[in-house]
Amino acid sequence: MSAEFDIEHFKRRRETLQHRMQPGVAIFPASPMRPRNSDVDYEYRQDSDFFYLTGFEEPDALGLVCTAHPEHQFVLFVPKRDKEMEIWHGHRAGREGATRIYGADAAFELEEIDSKVPEYLKDIERIYIPFGESDAFHTKVRGWLNRVRGLSYQGVNAPREIHDLSPILHDMRLIKTDDDLRALRRACEITAEGHKMGMRRTRPGRYEYEVQAEIEYVFRTHGSMRNGYPSIVAGGDNANILHYIANNMPLSDGDLLLVDAGCEFGMYSGDISRTWPVNGKFSPAQAEVYNWVLKAQLAAIETCREGVGFRAVHEAAVDILTEGLVAMGLLEGDPADIIAAQKQWDEDVKNKKVDPTTDKDKAPRTYREFFMHSTSHWLGMDVHDVGTYKQGDDWVLLRPGCVLTVEPGIYIAADRDDVPEQYKGIGVRIEDDVLITADGPDVLTKDCPKTIEEIEALMAEARSLA
Repeated sequence: MSAEFDIEHFKRRRETLQHRMQPGVAIFPASPMRPRNSDVDYEYRQDSDFFYLTGFEEPDALGLVCTAHPEHQFVLFVPKRDKEMEIWHGHRAGREGATRIYGADAAFELEEIDSKVPEYLKDIERIYIPFGESDAFHTKVRGWLNRVRGLSYQGVNAPREIHDLSPILHDMRLIKTDDDLRALRRACEITAEGHKMGMRRTRPGRYEYEVQAEIEYVFRTHGSMRNGYPSIVAGGDNANILHYIANNMPLSDGDLLLVDAGCEFGMYSGDISRTWPVNGKFSPAQAEVYNWVLKAQLAAIETCREGVGFRAVHEAAVDILTEGLVAMGLLEGDPADIIAAQKQWDEDVKNKKVDPTTDKDKAPRTYREFFMHSTSHWLGMDVHDVGTYKQGDDWVLLRPGCVLTVEPGIYIAADRDDVPEQYKGIGVRIEDDVLITADGPDVLTKDCPKTIEEIEALMAEARSLA
């Protein structure tokens, strides 16, 4: 079990799930091991939903939450203990550990799964399973149900309803408790420290992966076992590749370096993007682009308040970014008209009045050429965390306990021939993690330098001590 939590933490989550379910049994699988190549597996990371309810980090397990069982509210099926295999692969909890360490009311070995699971489904009205799981899991569930149905002649009733567990569980995960926030705050603090080290260690001639190593070294030495996602360390024009992860190019004097990196702590992920000058000093053009992005980000963060629609955060950023793009000569026209033209195009695409693949020449010139992604996503155990964004046609309203990223950017590819020369090759993104509270936005990543003055001062100090 992760050291950041205890048995009671996971028990509280399961009790909340029971209260939100109708009477029945929830069945949820752990992640399996996945082969990488030959006899090597990928580094194992437990399924977020499974860990959220159990704290159990071994592969191939299965969990049950039973609302009506008189004794077994929480059941675990776990890998069998095998001393010879443990020499190769490490200690296993086994049945005894599943009850003693993880608080299971009953525990069985995986070999017993086909005989024991149906016992918990007898005379149960409904089951909850995560839809969209592997075919193997759904085949197993069908087999268990058919086994119970086969007992009808004995007067045993099988479940008649199957519900998707994910909407209930993911709404729980969307609203962070104090327990969740302790881990998430620490992930954000460590991530900020990593970015500060990256700024200190950046020099012309170093490779992107060297800066990546400096950042991730801080992650590991501060208690993070893994990254929340692959680090993006993109120098110069590489910053205009949104998911650039090659990280193998040398850094050039006069370029910017865009870093999007976050550590995982207690199974929660930080997510910070910062952009800084390789030589420690922003050029006038770089500073101009940067400050427009920063202004947009600050406006979007200010929008992060209880009761505000999720999309309003993006719209606040777009308003400022479009104003900036016009001011820099990257777009022409009135900002409000440009934004309206993009909305109309999106509506026409939605209603199939135009085809974005064949009617590209009809598309209006808007901010979308320079800002291609949304401003925000949910953050938590997954970097792009679970939780709905729309209910019907309406964007969900922000609630206390939600955590979202705020990450506007401007991306101006070097090979464009329709923009002023001084801006070519500049890519800037600024991203923070924001907790919604009743008192307004709480920026969890506020310890990471963000203004030009803060970044240049930190980099200058590091050079003076080198």
